[in-house]
Amino acid sequence: MKRTFIYVVVPLVLFLLSQCSMSTKIADIRNNPRHYTDKEVTVSGEVTESFSLVVIKYFTLRDGTGEITVVTQRPLPKEGERLKVKGVVREAFSIGSESLLVIVEEPRRAK
Repeated sequence: MKRTFIYVVVPLVLFLLSQCSMSTKIADIRNNPRHYTDKEVTVSGEVTESFSLVVIKYFTLRDGTGEITVVTQRPLPKEGERLKVKGVVREAFSIGSESLLVIVEEPRRAK
């Protein structure tokens, strides 16, 4: 019984823990953009709006600490949907002291 626990349960717990990625607070990204620009992050929250042009699709995600725009290639989520997004923080543009940070969502890999 003890060996079964060590060989089965412990690896299973370690695997599950490795799959649980902690979300970064959106306020942390917005308040410290130099630390997060060009870094991969995971954020969670509620979709507040979405927009699609011919060449670009994006949606706004709110987590209770702030909002951030997520650029995606996937189908747009519905307003009110809660989701977790993994992507790279980029500076979309900067005018004077104002800049727009976005997360460019990673495309899902085919399995």
